[in-house]
Amino acid sequence: MNSPSPLFSPYRLGDLLLSNRVVMAPLTRSRAAAEGVPTPLMAEYYGQRASAGLIVAEAAQISRQGQGYQDTPGIYTPAQIDGWRRVTDTVHAAGGHIFLQLWHVGRVSHTSLQPEGALPVAPSAIRADAMTFVDDAFVAASQPRALATEEISGIVRDYRQAAANALLAGFDGVEIHAANGYLIDQFLRDGSNQRQDRYGGSVENRCRFLMEVMTAVVAEVGAQRVGVRLSPVSPANGVSNSDNLALFEAVFDQMDRLAPVYLHIIEGATMSSRDFDPDFDFTLLRRRFNGTYIANNGYTAELAHALVDADPQALVAFGRSFIANPDLVRRLQLNAPLQRLDKQTLYGGGAAGYTDYPCLSESE
Repeated sequence: MNSPSPLFSPYRLGDLLLSNRVVMAPLTRSRAAAEGVPTPLMAEYYGQRASAGLIVAEAAQISRQGQGYQDTPGIYTPAQIDGWRRVTDTVHAAGGHIFLQLWHVGRVSHTSLQPEGALPVAPSAIRADAMTFVDDAFVAASQPRALATEEISGIVRDYRQAAANALLAGFDGVEIHAANGYLIDQFLRDGSNQRQDRYGGSVENRCRFLMEVMTAVVAEVGAQRVGVRLSPVSPANGVSNSDNLALFEAVFDQMDRLAPVYLHIIEGATMSSRDFDPDFDFTLLRRRFNGTYIANNGYTAELAHALVDADPQALVAFGRSFIANPDLVRRLQLNAPLQRLDKQTLYGGGAAGYTDYPCLSESE
């Protein structure tokens, strides 16, 4: 009898014993209620997908200023915490584990989403080549303003409080969103960060905001409950950088010293080609971090099996496949066909294209 693939074998992640090494990636769906409160429909959605070894729930803004798209959830008010508690209770009742991704979008926002119509904030006053979702339509991001040096510590405190709130809401841990051209990524890249203070210029300075956030969150909830998501070569939301390898060698080395429970890495361009930068060697970069590595972006079953066979500390995150296949783990186990997602229902709306995708029947 063949032994089960490592992809479907239990995995120890910090204090958690995951049932398998399949991760549901965070996916913005814009289904939250007024004031960013998670809904019972969201609890149903995540509960349907609790067979994943780990769910990383969609990004939740750490403050009103951190919001960049309509109907995205927050994690900074009591009502939001209560709404998320329904989600975590449902996932745990189904035997799953769930982290919450913590988010500040920075310049990828619109004045209509900001407190009192203020400008979005950024490391530097450079407008993002990006779109936001407002009034059920995609519109260009607004011109941002540069954060004053003395404001940055307040945002770090917001991350720390958001992590504490996430644990109050029943999450097993948090993932710091430092990828895809959002605020932390904007600080990392020299195309969006042209500051002259201690947060700009050198690689060390551009990494400072990430390290301050990670250090604060680890101090609040413990390294075993903290992961971080990075996208070393992705140009998502208009970010650019002159030397990605030097930057992310430094980031990986810093993360290895801090020892979060995992690094979640988007290999290639976000939601696009894995070969966006074919000269960038993710394998060499991965060797700089001694903990769990969650690989993401365009993974097929074949690629996933090959990775976990080669790397005993690797997990594989699936995003869009989980949207249309709530029973993705079973489908991968059976090598069953995957359903296609309905792109028209990705953002906003109700149950259609959200909780109405069918699972395989027993006969199938």
